[in-house]
Amino acid sequence: MMIAATKNTHKLKEIDEILKPFGINVISVEEVGLSHIEVVEDGNTFEENSMKKAETIMRLSKKDAIADDSGLSVQALGGQPGVYSARFSGENATDKENNKKLLSMLEGVSDRSAKFVSVVSLVFSDGKKISVRGECSGKIGYEEKGNNGFGYDPLFIVDGYDKTFGELDSEIKNEISHRANALKKLKKELEKINNYR
Repeated sequence: MMIAATKNTHKLKEIDEILKPFGINVISVEEVGLSHIEVVEDGNTFEENSMKKAETIMRLSKKDAIADDSGLSVQALGGQPGVYSARFSGENATDKENNKKLLSMLEGVSDRSAKFVSVVSLVFSDGKKISVRGECSGKIGYEEKGNNGFGYDPLFIVDGYDKTFGELDSEIKNEISHRANALKKLKKELEKINNYR
């Protein structure tokens, strides 16, 4: 059993769907009574924020914990929104508000290349730690398309598909996404240490 250090139901579902075939049962912070815990994401990198979340939940629950910190990095904006992806247009910003700000900043910009980044950290109750990074390349469209996914998904056109994450089926997204790529690396790391139950 592993606790996912997130209150984002979309993210939890994605992590659970990707790890289920590996025999890993993921439960939410709500299920262990830790939904009131707010981990301040004050790191400068996805790695710092991801590890901080996993360490905090493991320490409080005394159980293995997994955390993801992810976001969008846009080439023409010097890597923005980056670690501020969720709050790009302010604290408690909606996906619509963030997408609107991104589109306005890219108005008239021809280089729309971007990548989604996900860093997944796992902290075992015995103190072992694993951190892996996954990326998915693409470009930013000119308008939102598709109702699947969340966040910047309706704007992110995936390389090789010419569709946004918002238009792709979740099965395909879960095969090629930044989070999927990070979790595939995590699986390899788990197989290496061969002590996960």
